Amino acid sequence: METRDALRARRNVRSFADRPIPEAQLVEILEAGRRAPSANNRQHWDFLVSTDRQELEQLATLWQGAGHVASSAATITLVLPAPDDERQAMIDQFDLGQAVMAMAVAAADLGIGSGHAAIADQARCRELLGLPADRYGAYFLALGYPADRPISPVASPKRRPFEEVVHRGRW
Repeated sequence: METRDALRARRNVRSFADRPIPEAQLVEILEAGRRAPSANNRQHWDFLVSTDRQELEQLATLWQGAGHVASSAATITLVLPAPDDERQAMIDQFDLGQAVMAMAVAAADLGIGSGHAAIADQARCRELLGLPADRYGAYFLALGYPADRPISPVASPKRRPFEEVVHRGRW
């Protein structure tokens, strides 16, 4: 798939087929995240991959909007260090957004769906995944083959019109 098509095909998938992701493709997706832009090349992120069904079902309980994690073929927990201050936290969050988008587009390019989710229960997350005390689970990126329809470019996405979103020169 061409980059433009992968960008147009990427969508949030919340229901996955019971089909594993080949290890080489999972590595390709993770590599896209590792290569994502990072402010001052800080790369404060770590990516923790879960593929065990029981673990995925437990991770799905860490936020009310993470139910799709349970049926994923793999879920990446995006881990950050506890920030020193609000500015560092904001920079790390922006960097994670870029890493997530890079992985989601790489997944779409491979015909793999993705769906992100927040993590509310940090104590349980730390317990389930063995995170060090100075780290926290920021987000999940669930991956798998969509249960409904294959990943392909979406002709008419549910998005605000281009003319309403894009401003040139001045508001």
